[in-house]
Amino acid sequence: MDGCVWGLGRAFCHSTAVIEEAEEQPDKIPSTEVYSRRQVKVLGLLVWALIADTPYHLYPAYGWVMFVAVFLWLLTIVFFIIYLFQLHMKLYMVPWPLVLMVFFVAATVLYITAFITCASAVDLTSLKGSRPYNQRSAASFFACLVMIAYGVSAFFSFQAWRGVGSNAATSQMAGGYS
Repeated sequence: MDGCVWGLGRAFCHSTAVIEEAEEQPDKIPSTEVYSRRQVKVLGLLVWALIADTPYHLYPAYGWVMFVAVFLWLLTIVFFIIYLFQLHMKLYMVPWPLVLMVFFVAATVLYITAFITCASAVDLTSLKGSRPYNQRSAASFFACLVMIAYGVSAFFSFQAWRGVGSNAATSQMAGGYS
């Protein structure tokens, strides 16, 4: 039961080897989702940077795309910082797999709407071959990539929430046994 904390009627157990490894090498985080969040951050930044460089304020469709891109980019950075500084281990009472799954599913749905909005507004708001047309079509492409990345992260978060693929160190159940 060493390394287990009770919360919400369940025991949350961490392998002491993983915790010791994280303390010895703080730059190497034992989470596989940090890499995917880095990709999403870069792609999300490209979406709103490409839109922001055009006169998007003239078209309400791009206002929605900018809201989704910037809002989710900021939230992804917040989650990245939480995992980077291992605050998720200090805030053990929060069901992080569930929180991340809900966030990634919501982000996927919002990016589906942003991608469709951005892609459908490109031809209506710019001349083919012009710089704004190229930027907006590139933003649509990157919005599609971000949508896929959030969808894949939602799938893996769902698996982590269900407990699929966990090892013996992370799937211990106390159940009254010491």
